[in-house]
Amino acid sequence: MTDTTTDTTTDAATDLTAVGHTGCGCPEGVAAGVSRRGLLGGAGVLGAVAGAVTAASPAEATTRFTFADAGYTGDTLVVLSFRGGFDGLSAVAPVDEPAYHAARPNIAVPQSRGIALTSKFALHPALAPLQPLYASGKLAVVHAMGQPNPTRSHFTDMDEMERAAPGSSLRTGWLDRMVGATTTPGAFAGTSLGSTTSPRSFLGPATELSLRSVDQFSLSGPWDATETTRWTTALRALHVGAAEPVGVPARSTLDALATTTALKAAGYTPANGASYPSGGLGEALRDTARLVKAGVGLRAVTVDSGNWDMHAGLGRVDSGWMARQLTEVGLALAAFMTDLGSAADRVTLVTLSEFGRRVAENGSGGTDHGHGNVSFVLGGGVVGGAVYGAWPGVGPDQLQAGDLKATTDYRVVLGEILERRCGLAASTVLPGLPTQRLGLVRAR
Repeated sequence: MTDTTTDTTTDAATDLTAVGHTGCGCPEGVAAGVSRRGLLGGAGVLGAVAGAVTAASPAEATTRFTFADAGYTGDTLVVLSFRGGFDGLSAVAPVDEPAYHAARPNIAVPQSRGIALTSKFALHPALAPLQPLYASGKLAVVHAMGQPNPTRSHFTDMDEMERAAPGSSLRTGWLDRMVGATTTPGAFAGTSLGSTTSPRSFLGPATELSLRSVDQFSLSGPWDATETTRWTTALRALHVGAAEPVGVPARSTLDALATTTALKAAGYTPANGASYPSGGLGEALRDTARLVKAGVGLRAVTVDSGNWDMHAGLGRVDSGWMARQLTEVGLALAAFMTDLGSAADRVTLVTLSEFGRRVAENGSGGTDHGHGNVSFVLGGGVVGGAVYGAWPGVGPDQLQAGDLKATTDYRVVLGEILERRCGLAASTVLPGLPTQRLGLVRAR
């Protein structure tokens, strides 16, 4: 079976998927594989088949999944994870604080070069494509955000962030709980784009879908359409009356394949002149917009952006590692919102990272693992054009063990989105959710 094999949180050929997050350089940044539930029990039937699915028309595919998920009327929630520890103090810099510049003599964003958001904060110039979104009220920033019990361990903090149930014995992922909170999810309700493995936020009983890209998602090996039809028909017949743990993922997989095949045949051109940057992030967000507009029943989508663990060689404001990474982020997010057009009114995107970086640069021209961080929230329902959260300052006497304090629990941001944009009881998805709300999104 090839990488293009269908995968509803599992590898159909081996019956188990190793869910690991590629590291950012630190030993703890490489997670051990975690076994996920088997797609087809012990049979591995789809893995034994060579075939591509029979294409339905794009209209048929859209209609099928829109009605299959008609019980959910909230926004599509897109979670963009910056894996490796995103440096929020580079992305959105407190440029008016002398302590910030003193702590980062070589890597700070100069006040003269930053793109002003408020009198205190400025975007890194590489994020210039985001400024129009901020000015038009479609982008909000939350600063000094973090977890209640940080450890500075990539694996531990990302695991806890994606579980989102501190102090409890709950082991499922918060997005799995979100996807399964109302009605029976359709095949695309929980979708991971850009990878054939799902993040831990999707760990749990709901069936989710992982695909590297829409156009690459297919059964491997068939040599003609006739064989494709035979195998698809046989697989559907084989799972009629099958036990739910076997039949549901199998049928969901075949339905998803029919839809992606139809979408591939139809082709896709981004709307409104949107131009995505080359690379995995742009491609994944392009496919996200494509699926949103196709009406396939998305509830939650995950996209990963890695390589943020910049212990050395972060670079200066005009060039280097951070500038390159942020350039891709700015271009990709701007293209995504442009491509969506009016469809952005039913989409909310939020960025997360396991932790921020220390305030002071280190001797290698980088930053080490820290705590408080920044989050971007984009969408048509966002009350943008503002930086949210209580700012603690970055002076030596204002830090928490050398780190920016986290004054806003990240679950507060997620909870508000779930309540106001997704129409869900946030406390059922996020047990122990704090009562604080920021007012950063409007109710649908």
